[in-house]
Order: sequence, then structure tokens, then C-alpha cells
Amino acid sequence: MALIQAFQKDEALLADIRKSQSNPSGFRTWWLGQSGFLIQWQGKHLLFDPYLSDSLSIKYAQTDKPHVRMSERVIAPELLEGIDIVTSSHNHTDHLDAETLLPLFSRNPSIQLVIPEANRAFVCQRLGCSTAWPKGINDGESLEIKNFTLHGIPAAHNTVERDDQGRCKFMGFVVEFGPYRVYHSGDTLWFDGLPELLSPYQVDVAYLPINGNKPERRVAGNLNAEEAARLGKQIGAKLVVPHHYHLFEFNTAEPSEFEHFARLYHTPYKVLQLGEGIDIE
Repeated sequence: MALIQAFQKDEALLADIRKSQSNPSGFRTWWLGQSGFLIQWQGKHLLFDPYLSDSLSIKYAQTDKPHVRMSERVIAPELLEGIDIVTSSHNHTDHLDAETLLPLFSRNPSIQLVIPEANRAFVCQRLGCSTAWPKGINDGESLEIKNFTLHGIPAAHNTVERDDQGRCKFMGFVVEFGPYRVYHSGDTLWFDGLPELLSPYQVDVAYLPINGNKPERRVAGNLNAEEAARLGKQIGAKLVVPHHYHLFEFNTAEPSEFEHFARLYHTPYKVLQLGEGIDIE
């Protein structure tokens, strides 16, 4: 099967990012595939949960759960420059990929990595970094880095799992910068209290997964298309951008289903193509 082609990739994507870097108004966001989003604001860049390699396809190629890629990679991680902050919401490889992060760190030596505090030992072992280096956060805590304020939000993948000190292993982030607030869910199911946690933030953009939760996939699940559209409506998000689809054949969904429910619930939304960016004024 032919791979889904990117809207723009590699040098074309870089050129698009560079040309708006000095724009003082609003902010911009690009979808880099799976759960990866780049935010650009006042010349700074925050990168949510990038997966920009074929590490999982290679790892599972000869198993009974092959990770067959559906779409092309939008950019090699070593090409991404000027990245100030990168997040890993949890320890699954499509959110914590050494083959993505290590080249990214080399290209951006002053980058800051934000992780759930509960995952510090695992993260540092996988990345071979000092245990003191990543910036850790728990739910209910906030962290300010380079004029971005990150707030920890629990995530259920498939449950709100905590370590023996009560710290969340799976998290989302609400990020405030200037007058804007965005919510990146990480991987999560709907759980009691999630809308009430998020509503006070008056989120401008919510990045929500839509691939659902099917036990036969033998992987932890996420919101489905209907739940993502409904959650966006309940929290009053000004825009919902779906993610976590069209990467692996066995674990995907169709964005047209999300569009259907977004129209049904009158949820403002935008479905991005791979490598596509939008301006938020």
C-alpha cells in the first residue's frame, strides 16, 4: 500500500516554519504525525511528543503485532532547529523515542525535556542522559520554561496509573504562553473529572487522540472520535485538532468520523494534513 503523502515535509516544512518565526501576532502549530505537534510563538518553539523514526516498525516487524507504517515521515529529527522545549507524556515509544530525541538533542543543545516525574529513571535509562537533566512534573503542578508555563494533567492510558509515591505515569499538559492556552492530552481515555479539570483553563486549542480503545489491538487505548469531539465541546475549546491516527495500520481511525461528531456537537475543529500548519490569532 502506498504511504499517505505529507502536505509538506523536510526542507519545505522547515521553510514554512522559518518564514513565520518573526511574526509577533498569534501563534502557529504544525502536525508532525501521530501525537507530535510543534508550536511556534514569538520565535520560540515547543514540541509535543514527537515520533520521527521507524523504530517501532523495525522492532515489531517479525512479530504477531507488526507496526506497518501508513504515512511517510514528515521530517528527520536532526533537521529540526530552534526547539526550546520537547515533551514526553509517557514512556511508550511513540511518545519517548530515542531515535527521535537523541538527534533532536544534538541539533538543539539548549533544549529542555519535560517528562512526568514518575518516569525519570526510565526516561534517563532509555536516553542515556543524566538523571538530573529532564524537567519533571506531576499532575496539579506547574513548570515555567522560557515563558511557557506547563501544567500537569493526569491521563488514563488505560487507567490513571501512579507510582508508589502517587505520581502520574501518564500525563497531558496544558501550556500557557502569552494570552494563549493549549491542551495536549498525551494518550488518554475519558475518566471521571477530566472535563472539570480542563474547563477552567479556557483552552484555545485541544490536541486530542481519536484512535479509540479496542482490546483486540493489544495496546492501551485512547479517546475515540465521538469522545474527542464531545470532550472538546464540554471544555469549551475554541479549536480541537485530532491526532493519533494514520501512523500504524493496526491502531488507527479515520478523521472523517471525528469530523462527523464535531459537526454534530458543534465543536470547532481542524483536521490537519501531515506537515500542515495553521495560524491561531
